[in-house]
Amino acid sequence: MPTPDSTTPSTTAELRHCLEDSQPLERVDSAPIQTATPPPEESGDALEDEGKEIDSANSRHTTPSNDDPRDIPSPVSNNDDTPEAEQGLSQTITSPSIGASSASQADYPNTGLLISPFPKTRFLPNSTSSFLKPGSRFAGTQQSDRQKYDVQVEIQHVDMAESFLCGYLRIQGLTDDHPTLTTYFEGEIIGTKYTFQTRHAEWGSNEKVDMQHWGRFPAWRPLAKQAKRPDFSYKNFAQRENVFMRWKEYFLVPDHRVRTISGASFDGFYYICFNQVEGSISGIYFHAKSEKYQQLELKHVEDNGCMGTFEFR
Repeated sequence: MPTPDSTTPSTTAELRHCLEDSQPLERVDSAPIQTATPPPEESGDALEDEGKEIDSANSRHTTPSNDDPRDIPSPVSNNDDTPEAEQGLSQTITSPSIGASSASQADYPNTGLLISPFPKTRFLPNSTSSFLKPGSRFAGTQQSDRQKYDVQVEIQHVDMAESFLCGYLRIQGLTDDHPTLTTYFEGEIIGTKYTFQTRHAEWGSNEKVDMQHWGRFPAWRPLAKQAKRPDFSYKNFAQRENVFMRWKEYFLVPDHRVRTISGASFDGFYYICFNQVEGSISGIYFHAKSEKYQQLELKHVEDNGCMGTFEFR
């Protein structure tokens, strides 16, 4: 049986051996644990500014700014049946017409200038015969006891409502210096506005002269008794077969300043009887200093009833 002294060394040696074996394990277990290094701390103001920048960026992508003047449309649901939606839809439908009217007013501020100053009746047919109308031409002669001259008449304007017409009268061979003379004349149509008695003292006629010249037209003789009355009104004159007129020459054409010509005179006027059925004109020229009862005989120049539309001014 071993003694205590002999067993102690061995025990000590075993303990040393165990300690040596355990030291590496202790070094492994006691090694420091590595941890992630935290980022440097920032001040509170920097973090607050960064948060504001992030919020501002998010707001630009999500919510329109109230200061932006543009009206950004938002999608409208097809199922939105609220009164507000119906009102918005009605405004959308009616807004183009409102915009169009305002645009037209802006483009044409003086719309009153687009209205014609002439009455519409001026552009309506105002003649009762296919012969007595603007553009009609007549050709014939004017004859005295000694000579005969070729005459052409062109009607420029006819207004039966105003008992008025005008045109050009061209006579050839009247003088050697002026082989052709053209004058502008105006006519008074006998009816409700003008009577058979001439009311122009400067024309040199009187009641006796009027009756003498009218009496040379066979179509007038049935009216002789009534025509002597100063208040006689020749009604429905436009629908009668014969229309009576007075033609007065006023000036030469094209130079309207010429009033007199040596060897010729247009100070007088014509008594006219126009046959609307045949398209013929019979006239008697009167001037106190000219040969009496110079006969004018004209016939309509055929135009097949066609002509350009125009209005003489």
